[in-house]
Amino acid sequence: MPPMAWAALVGVIVFGVVCIGVRSWIHVRRTGRGPFRSGPAGNGVAAVVLFAGPYVAGSILDLTGGLDRASTAAWLGPVGLSLTVVGIAATMWAQLAMGESWRIGVDAEERTALVTTGPYRRVRNPIYTAMFAFGLGQVLLVPNALTALGFAATVLVIEVVVRRIEEPHLVAVHGDRVRSWMAGTGRFVPWVGAVR
Repeated sequence: MPPMAWAALVGVIVFGVVCIGVRSWIHVRRTGRGPFRSGPAGNGVAAVVLFAGPYVAGSILDLTGGLDRASTAAWLGPVGLSLTVVGIAATMWAQLAMGESWRIGVDAEERTALVTTGPYRRVRNPIYTAMFAFGLGQVLLVPNALTALGFAATVLVIEVVVRRIEEPHLVAVHGDRVRSWMAGTGRFVPWVGAVR
């Protein structure tokens, strides 16, 4: 059985426990309300399932021999493991930096504080950036069609959600303050994707 597939599966479980479970528990303790939002602008539970599903299934199919893995250089496995670990840590850091404004999904009626400190000083969506690192790590650990498709779908869906749902919501709630922040802050990496 491929050891990297076990590492990938453990990585998804740790991501779920730490970045969803523990962070949700912290959020409930601080606010008295769970972080999952289901409204006209998105469903938080569905987002979590769609994000993790391909990585879990890809790892299990790799372990059982149910899906062919791509031939890759041996050094990519350790790189993938490093990206997975960094992705988990960076996701949690960015989530904690959001404080009580953190949630999964968007409720168009909800008004939260705009966070522009910590990792949000240079990047508007550091949680997503960290999730991209995690997803790429999963692909390198388990290089098969399902994990690659899951990663591509993650990037595409997040791009659409950020541009069509989250950024318009922030502009509607915070107006010129968020426009000014968006003009000087990259979307996923510093200086790239600033809205002029």
